[in-house]
Amino acid sequence: MNHRPWRIGAGLVLVGGGLQRGDLCLSGGLIVGELADGSRNFDARDLLVLPGLVDIHGDAHERQNQPRPGISVPTSLALQDTQSQLLAAGITTAFLGVTCSWEPGLRSIEAWRSMLAGTEAAGATGVDLLIHCRFEVDNIDAVDEIIRDISANRVHLLAFNDHTPSIIKNIQNEIKIAAYAKRSGLEAPKFVELAKRAWARRSEVPAAVARLAAAARAAGVPMLSHDDPTAEVRAGFRDLGVSVCEFPIGDSVAAAARAADEAVVMGAPNVVRGGSHIGWAAAAPMAERGLATVLASDYWWPSMLAAAFVLADRGVLDFPGAWALVSRNAANAAGLADRGRLSPGLRGDVVLVDPVHRTVVATFCRGELAWISPQAARRFT
Repeated sequence: MNHRPWRIGAGLVLVGGGLQRGDLCLSGGLIVGELADGSRNFDARDLLVLPGLVDIHGDAHERQNQPRPGISVPTSLALQDTQSQLLAAGITTAFLGVTCSWEPGLRSIEAWRSMLAGTEAAGATGVDLLIHCRFEVDNIDAVDEIIRDISANRVHLLAFNDHTPSIIKNIQNEIKIAAYAKRSGLEAPKFVELAKRAWARRSEVPAAVARLAAAARAAGVPMLSHDDPTAEVRAGFRDLGVSVCEFPIGDSVAAAARAADEAVVMGAPNVVRGGSHIGWAAAAPMAERGLATVLASDYWWPSMLAAAFVLADRGVLDFPGAWALVSRNAANAAGLADRGRLSPGLRGDVVLVDPVHRTVVATFCRGELAWISPQAARRFT
């Protein structure tokens, strides 16, 4: 690998809350002030030079792990595909949202173990792959194992998910239950039996959540509460040290979180599509009112870059303010002080964007060129 420094020249660089024409220098994996002779040069004229995208919650990797419902592929191959897509989307830090549920199949404890092993085997090249544990609170039998993984620094974010009630609510809906069952690789009656068995242990959930939260606090792992329905539910998680509100169902929940100076995560696809696909809160006006502070890819990686432009086009937020939602603010919410901004001493995670076509031209990870569009090869020497 060529470790010569890079000079990204004459681009519009996002620094200090504004876009300034100038050079950005990378050396030793970091952003630096000046370079000695012998650097490689990347011509960034007519390009935006931006902090790499930090995706705090993305589960699009499930489509690589299971290209068709119930059909899984080797995790190592799936992760190769995942990294390629992330780099092409300008994402340099990806918290893979790995659901750990009582369900078998895609979201099982076996799939959890495979994803941990796969990301660790991927090593320190390309995208920084981190683990966002989406723990289904009814998965009582997995609590001890997840606590061990937290203590071993294998978990980088911990979210509390509570999707079992909606499954139980739809237990007579043959179409929905069939979809759940297909994902798990079971026949519908067997899936229903497992769901009822998990639901029967509902009284054990509060103690399990408290134990997991204590382990995360001890390890310094940031925690998120997912799909909070009310401000009261959010307050209960706050008492456990859960500092991030993720996908609140309504504006009032987000407002309560912001009043407590907490980060609020919404989905970038929500912004791009003009609203929630299930009729919940709209992310764009929430961001404009300061109720949403972070946008995540959710289920579609290209949405992060697109959402920043959509917000800027709406005219309430300027482009630097919109980009902060997908870079600086996301890094801060995840406890990562070394990225999300372009400043000397921080990681050399940079994305170059064509502002006319609104596409990624090149992605740098840890100071190295990790992805480039075929048309841009002429830009560097």
